[in-house]
Amino acid sequence: MKNFVNVKTNPQPAQQLTLLLIFILGGISALTPFAIDMYLPAMPEIARDLLVSPGAVQQTLIAYTAGFAIGQLFHGPISDSYGRRPVLIVGIVFFLVGAVFCALADDIETLTYVRAAQGFFGSAGAVVVQALVRDMFDKEEFSRSMSFITLVTTLAPLLAPMIGGYLSLWLGWRSLFWLLAVLAGLVILMVVFLLPETLPTKNRPVLRIGSTLRNYIKILNSKQSLGYIFASGFSFAGMFAFLTAGSFVYIDYYGVSSENFGFLFGLNILCLILMTSLNGKFVRKAGSETMLKIGILIQLVAGLSLIGAQVLELGLWGTVIPIVFYVGTISVIGSNAMAIVLSVYPQQAGTASSIAGTLRFAIATVVGLIVASVHQDSAWPMCIAIALCSVLSSISYWGFALSSTKKTLKNAS
Repeated sequence: MKNFVNVKTNPQPAQQLTLLLIFILGGISALTPFAIDMYLPAMPEIARDLLVSPGAVQQTLIAYTAGFAIGQLFHGPISDSYGRRPVLIVGIVFFLVGAVFCALADDIETLTYVRAAQGFFGSAGAVVVQALVRDMFDKEEFSRSMSFITLVTTLAPLLAPMIGGYLSLWLGWRSLFWLLAVLAGLVILMVVFLLPETLPTKNRPVLRIGSTLRNYIKILNSKQSLGYIFASGFSFAGMFAFLTAGSFVYIDYYGVSSENFGFLFGLNILCLILMTSLNGKFVRKAGSETMLKIGILIQLVAGLSLIGAQVLELGLWGTVIPIVFYVGTISVIGSNAMAIVLSVYPQQAGTASSIAGTLRFAIATVVGLIVASVHQDSAWPMCIAIALCSVLSSISYWGFALSSTKKTLKNAS
């Protein structure tokens, strides 16, 4: 079993992360934030139009993430064996088809099932982008490169709620999915004509179910890898608790308008841009481990502050500000945790990315289901979920990942 210390990975070929490549990969990664964030302000309208409860609409978001989680188990190993581009193209094409069917859905059941399928195929982009960058760069450069890609990606969640709020107001919620289909079409054209293949044929193992399962088991048997993956997973799940209930808490509970919800959501993304920029600037000097520690500490303070704000009844801004800092550190934790994990499995980057992504979205789906099942008559359910996720993320890192690494170092000495 490989350890997370003193591991010699295969040297990476000389590569350059050009502005064009950053834009293309950022565009691919932006599809899921658009698919999730753009219809958050429209959720109350969807509930009214389809004559269902808010919880039923929240289930469509959970269905997307469930499909997203399951899909990654398949796309990663396939991309390791058949290349990155074919998996990307097929996945995004079916993502586009799903957007069209969502726009035409007449009942909540159809919308829920189609969203699950859309998430399944949309997950191809998330897996392949990380594996593609890992094909090109080693650990610190991977984290730095993903930070720059994330900067482009953050334009999606910055603009999506604002676009969603106004489009749903002017043209209705179905227009959001038509726009999503158009965006997916543009991404397909960029992948087909501008994105090179990064995985040489000689480096592609034959796809075998048995070997794939053994690779999964190898990763799952590592206490260290699970510590990093779960630290990132619970961190993301806390943000997903906000995505699941945030629009109802802000709009229905605090009385924020659909249009202004987009501006409040934009504060999260501005902080995310700042923290991502700082990570890209300092990760070379400080290292992925140090930046990961900083991110987890900030999230822990933000999560616990949410509980304090509810106890002291600090109102809307008492909720908004801690969430801004919590969401702002998502990419710092995610990119550095994955940089450390993928540095140990360079030959199975797609597989490792798959299992990490699956566990991350599986945790988020469970948290989302719990939050959605609770009656949204206050901010407490959302805030408790975010706080618990911040605590569990910290425990996963310090209690499992870091403690196992220290134990390995001690045994090695």
